[in-house]
Amino acid sequence: MTGMHRVMREPLLQFLAIGAMLFALDAWVGRGTSPESPAIVVDQAHANALAAQFQRTWQRPPTPSELREAVDAWVDDELLYREGVSAGLDRDDEVVRRRVAQRLVLFNEGMAASVPDEAELQAWLRTHPTAYRIAPRYTLRQVYFDPARRGARLNDDLVAARTQLARDGDASPGDATLLPAHLDDMAADDVAGVFGGAFANAVDRVPLGRWSGPVTSGFGVHLVRVDARTPARMPALAEVRDAVERDWLHDRMQRANRAFLAMLRKRYTVDIEADLARAIRDDGRRLASDGAP
Repeated sequence: MTGMHRVMREPLLQFLAIGAMLFALDAWVGRGTSPESPAIVVDQAHANALAAQFQRTWQRPPTPSELREAVDAWVDDELLYREGVSAGLDRDDEVVRRRVAQRLVLFNEGMAASVPDEAELQAWLRTHPTAYRIAPRYTLRQVYFDPARRGARLNDDLVAARTQLARDGDASPGDATLLPAHLDDMAADDVAGVFGGAFANAVDRVPLGRWSGPVTSGFGVHLVRVDARTPARMPALAEVRDAVERDWLHDRMQRANRAFLAMLRKRYTVDIEADLARAIRDDGRRLASDGAP
């Protein structure tokens, strides 16, 4: 390895070299811009951003030629963009229109974003309890009975099966099914996802430690033994801080956007022709059909 190569491998010298290169690029881009033509200026911030983007992509700083190529590509895009706008290609383009609107919304949200303090998060949690309530959990066993198969014998079979299970909890007096026979510490929402909401609601009421039922589900009838039940509870803020902060920020940004749009509506006059307003009110579906390509 040559002495020059060893020098250039030093991180500090690499940083200084990149800085000098960016300074030179700043001077190079500004050269040749005449007052008579619209200026495209790539300043130090642009060059820094392009270098940082290259580093994120390739996990290393760009060489001088690579940074020059990145600047050239950015200038090419800017030239094409400005000519497109000058030619009116941005008008009547729904994709461009929505993209610009979204960027303004994001800009406004960024201006509105802030870090909530502890009191604000506690207040949000207190006023939105259902969003963060921790559902009850159950450990249970169930035995399934198919009403169509059992027919008129169903009730007698349930009584006999409950007696048998009280004597021998490992007995299997039910019908074959793909439903799980045992649920271990499962949240109520997950129980409802497997057996249905009516089953989950009934499980919350059956006594602990003994076979009970019949409990109905969308599949049929069950005998159920709940061995453990953890009641629903409200979490402490520390348990759900990330979710609370995310929801608080989302609400703040939504309110900021509504206020921003209300302010914009005061600055602009929105004029919908009377005939069109009536048509929209009376027959919006026909208008959609007429406007379809």
